[in-house]
Amino acid sequence: MRVALTVNGSAVTADVEPRVHLADFLRDHLLLTGTRLGCEHGVCGACTLLLDDEPVRACITLAAECDGRPVRTIEGLDDDPLAESLRAAFTAEHALQCGYCTPGMIVTARDIVRRLPGADEDRIRLELAGNLCRCTGYNGIVRAISRVLRDAPLMDRAAAAPIAACAFGDAAIVTDATVASPPSPLSAPAGNAIDLRIPLALPAATVWQAMQDPTLVAGCVPGASLTSRNGDAIAGTLLAAFGPIKARFAGTGTIAFAPDRQSGRLTGEGRDRITGTRLRAQAAFDVQADGADASVIGISVTYALSGALAQFGRGPLVRAAAAEIAATFGRQLEARLRGAPPAAPQPMRAGALLWHAVLRWLHQLLSRFR
Repeated sequence: MRVALTVNGSAVTADVEPRVHLADFLRDHLLLTGTRLGCEHGVCGACTLLLDDEPVRACITLAAECDGRPVRTIEGLDDDPLAESLRAAFTAEHALQCGYCTPGMIVTARDIVRRLPGADEDRIRLELAGNLCRCTGYNGIVRAISRVLRDAPLMDRAAAAPIAACAFGDAAIVTDATVASPPSPLSAPAGNAIDLRIPLALPAATVWQAMQDPTLVAGCVPGASLTSRNGDAIAGTLLAAFGPIKARFAGTGTIAFAPDRQSGRLTGEGRDRITGTRLRAQAAFDVQADGADASVIGISVTYALSGALAQFGRGPLVRAAAAEIAATFGRQLEARLRGAPPAAPQPMRAGALLWHAVLRWLHQLLSRFR
């Protein structure tokens, strides 16, 4: 198909296959090799460039999507005052080694300085979470961006109003004691939603009574524990293991119930201090009867994960792990309600959960041929 776009201020018209992504188009058709390719899954950030003056991943953006739109690569920032300041700061602070990630880093750094003139080191690290570097350890990069934020003239920055820093860790306030309507989703990336059904061989009334006890519920979730409760406000921790990586999310949230519908809503957010990863989530749940002595817990979760561990928050992995967590929760809750003692707390092991999901899928597949 024919596309016409503006690249670094010049009009470009070309015939491209619909499946060709923007990075390949720029590198192969226009020989603009400053746009680097690493993971080609939108994870590493090496291919970051500007589309409509906003940073995007060129490896997951189709060239056909850019028809009629302006594209600016690292080559197009040669005369940009802010990029010039960043290049000087990167040199002064030893913010690069092999240099492969540097074009994408410069584009992201420019965006940080333009949007967040008051960003501190923690916010800079959060904003850089989508740009991976295997050489520097990031300290020089953070120092370089901090230097430009401190020294660059304000005229070098865009006139657009800066985006306010995220207030992670503060409890959301629920003004009503009950849920008057279905919860609105978080402002999370598209696709970060999961629906689960947990069948239990217990009456709905028994299960609903248990679901109103946050301590009991948290004790049945792998790696979770409730540390305090004050009315609707709760605080707790979640231990998670991603292979050799260990994370301990400490956070706060609110919980509200609608007894007439046997439903509720939990909203919370937390942060792992070591990796700086932030997790925000909202879960709407209800309990429905499934006969006289059986019931089903329905859960709809919307989540947003940002920071060093955000790569583990991608759809297929999360859905497989969530299915295993739900199954484990169902078993633990049913056992507790039948009088079993609480299980010893164990971290949520994403790798093991995913392996269990694979084994379950294989078992279901093989059972079709028996």
